[in-house]
Amino acid sequence: MSLRMKDNATNRLSTPRSALARLGALSGALVLGLPVVLLPLSTAVPITIWLPLLLIDVAALVLATRWLAPGAAALAAAAALLFIAALAVGASQALAATPPILGADGRPAPNSIATLEQVELNGTRQWISIRGRDASKPVLLNLGMGGPGGGGFATRTLFTGLEEHFVVVAWDEPGTGKSYGARPIESLTPQQFVDDAYALTQHLRARFGQDKIYVYGVSWTSIVGVWLVQQHPELYHAYIGNGQMVNTVENDRLGYDLALRVLDERGDTTRADTLRRNGPPPYTGPDLLARYVAVFDVLNEYMHTPPYTLIVPIVPFLAPEYGLIDKVNHTRGLIESFTAVYPQLEDLDFMAQAQRLEVPVYIFAGRDDVNAMSSLVERWVAALDAPHKELIWLDGGHGLDGSNVDQFTKVMVERVLAQTQPAAESGGCRSWPAVWRCSSRSHSRSGLATATCMGSRRISSSC
Repeated sequence: MSLRMKDNATNRLSTPRSALARLGALSGALVLGLPVVLLPLSTAVPITIWLPLLLIDVAALVLATRWLAPGAAALAAAAALLFIAALAVGASQALAATPPILGADGRPAPNSIATLEQVELNGTRQWISIRGRDASKPVLLNLGMGGPGGGGFATRTLFTGLEEHFVVVAWDEPGTGKSYGARPIESLTPQQFVDDAYALTQHLRARFGQDKIYVYGVSWTSIVGVWLVQQHPELYHAYIGNGQMVNTVENDRLGYDLALRVLDERGDTTRADTLRRNGPPPYTGPDLLARYVAVFDVLNEYMHTPPYTLIVPIVPFLAPEYGLIDKVNHTRGLIESFTAVYPQLEDLDFMAQAQRLEVPVYIFAGRDDVNAMSSLVERWVAALDAPHKELIWLDGGHGLDGSNVDQFTKVMVERVLAQTQPAAESGGCRSWPAVWRCSSRSHSRSGLATATCMGSRRISSSC
């Protein structure tokens, strides 16, 4: 009798253990199957490859969950799942691509270019994408989405309209995305980014046979863009900035004050107390990113933008130019590059350091942007000495999105391109209006009252 009771107790114990083992096996199988599931959702791997991998994965998953007792079947299923996962990751990396630009017949448009390439820049291998409906159009170099540590491929769809009029080249800067391993993170310096962008410019000039190109920067890369045209003005038709950074320390302190005010008005004492404990920027130390994100996320909420903790992993996830490893490297690159490079920008002050630029300057600013404070941008543009300068207001917040991309494209084509390309009908000469258009502007929510000036000074001849 006692022996039978002991057997019953053992069976009762083994049942939950068996259930836990089954649950653990299922969880492990699902994790190993995730790379295959992600192939059609976020990579350029074709159906002829991912579908067979998926079918094999499902078969291995069934084996892994049906035969849980130690034995050849369970081990074989686990090995198959691991092998298929490795194949999926490898395929995503090898077959990463930028989509072709199609004509009306659904085939690649004649004379179009859509390619993903690795180029040598100052002794390192870095990645660019090149896209345009006509490969003979002017080159527009997109320095990337910001950061430091934001790559250039994840925002491709925002430049689709410009591909009709430019050859759009997007750069994955060293330390992120496909260029994650180009340079050690700890060796990155702001000037190194400028030097690499200069080398890329020279590569593009030679490849496309153009004396000058256009350069676009947003947020962090707007800093690189200003330095680039400041050091090498002879290579650029114009500089186009968006979410323009002028003075990082002053900008971040204004953002900190606004974030505190917003939290206090909402009665969010927990987050407000966190900000007060952190104190105003600039921040240093191993947790500097967390302290900046605590401020940035409040500002993003104020601009009705998703928090950085959501944006950072999601943005590269949707780009077929990135394989699965690249997507991880884009996220870790943003984290690591920001931590390594952003503290090196504490001395930035374009009011003193960039009082004159020798190229036409077009600055786009979101009406609700509180990441790059409009008061600093307006003040710098008003004081800037340049052959031509304009401050163009866009709907929305920081950078480009669906609310302002059409307006941005229209201005880029009808004003930037039209004003900076030699006009055949005028004998190859061009001039800009000597008109300044100024109007007062009150920020809709932050309460900042500013003056907006748009216009330029005439240059006597550009023949």
